[in-house]
Amino acid sequence: MTRFLLIGGGELKTRETLAIDEYIANQAKSIAGDRRACGLFIPTASHDCMPYYNTFHKVYTGLFDIKTDVVLTVNREIDLDKLKTKFSRADFVYVGGGDTVFMIDHWKKSGLLKLIQEAAEEGKFICGLSAGAICWFEEMYSDSVVEGEYSMYPGLGWLKGKISPHYNERMLDFDEIVLYNKYRAWGIENDAALEVEDGIPVRAVCGSGKVWQLDASDGVLKKTQFGG
Repeated sequence: MTRFLLIGGGELKTRETLAIDEYIANQAKSIAGDRRACGLFIPTASHDCMPYYNTFHKVYTGLFDIKTDVVLTVNREIDLDKLKTKFSRADFVYVGGGDTVFMIDHWKKSGLLKLIQEAAEEGKFICGLSAGAICWFEEMYSDSVVEGEYSMYPGLGWLKGKISPHYNERMLDFDEIVLYNKYRAWGIENDAALEVEDGIPVRAVCGSGKVWQLDASDGVLKKTQFGG
């Protein structure tokens, strides 16, 4: 089973997404069982910004007692065997925000994409914020190429449809693009997350900590609160 948690946006540093981070931490602990859970952070979209990883570590280790590690591949020699060991130890993978188009291109050139794909296919819990949330889809609404100029760009195509992060900030423009589109489109707001299993949306998590069960079996997406 492939499993993704897609966070629309929010700042780790200011604890905006804390309720969602707690949900991820609890899922990781459940996966780990008697072991101490481990999270692997991928900051490629921020060009391997170490303060970003330090914030991730402060949240997940400092608040939730989860061991963390980081994948650094930008402007350095890459040891794919060493990175593969890091992936094997992780209970969840967290892809940070930033430049989505650069990130996908770099993953393909560096060989990192294969390791991420293997982790997803093995059933690792794949989480991501903003760039890390939208890269998996067929098309992404982003300003990665020219800041402030939003357009649709091709994603990895692992998940069906079009997607926009920060939907509360881009609602009117994104809705106009997808209004007459026959394919599924997703807009995920800041401090909100969509969980997808085997390509099917199954849960939504919001900043208050509420968790909603999703059901689209009859073609209409319905939600039922069951946690938080």
